[in-house]
Amino acid sequence: MSAPDGPSHVSVERDRATGVAVVTLDRPEKHNALTLAMAAELAAVWRGFRYEDEVRAVVLTGAGGRAFCTGIDREDAGRVPQPSSPYTIDDPLVAIGPKANDLWKPVVAAVEGMACGGAFYLLGEAEFLIAGETAAFFDPHTTYGMVSAFETVHMAQRMPFGEVARMALMGSAERVSARRAYEIGLVSEVTEAGGALAAATAAAAVLASCPTAAVQGTVRALWAAKEATRSQALALAPHLVTLGNLPADRQAELFEKRAGGHRVR
Repeated sequence: MSAPDGPSHVSVERDRATGVAVVTLDRPEKHNALTLAMAAELAAVWRGFRYEDEVRAVVLTGAGGRAFCTGIDREDAGRVPQPSSPYTIDDPLVAIGPKANDLWKPVVAAVEGMACGGAFYLLGEAEFLIAGETAAFFDPHTTYGMVSAFETVHMAQRMPFGEVARMALMGSAERVSARRAYEIGLVSEVTEAGGALAAATAAAAVLASCPTAAVQGTVRALWAAKEATRSQALALAPHLVTLGNLPADRQAELFEKRAGGHRVR
């Protein structure tokens, strides 16, 4: 997937003094929802970092403070052609994370506001998360007649089974607060609202100050501990999505009727 021409909604800032790059999803007017162009940009950014020895750690965040990311833009999702076979699916977000692009430099996610749905493709491939106190995590898939497969697999690597099940099955009716996310191990640190980026950047600077080979080797060892189970589960995900999703028009109907109420815990 090559980076597209045209305006970019993924910005990258590099601090050569610290060795930290900050990658920002920069579409705040749309809650940093991912377009197909942004998916291609992200893949290109991660793969490019493999060749930038001066970048030794990365922070991933979203612009605007209202949302880290709310998944794929629904208009773009409808533009992805799908094969007729029930045994395969083209998922535009499957390669937007650093690990999917063979990057083993440490990535720290800084989350403010909403993080939901397809955001978990990215959060699931970060080494750890730091969140502002008003952050909220949720997975609306089942509410709109969609299977939460890839997202659930990613979150099952970092949250207790029951917590993942509750978040995924209750859909948009319930949101996990930053404090609760910290209690269950999804988030490693909670800051005041607006403070996640500074805290994540400071942590990344520490990672970047250590010998690079040792840091990347440690990252690779951590992921090796769970890679077999994760790979098998992700391989099954496309089939579950194909079999369990409602038709696109029915999904759109449910989306238009979405309820505004939700519970935060």
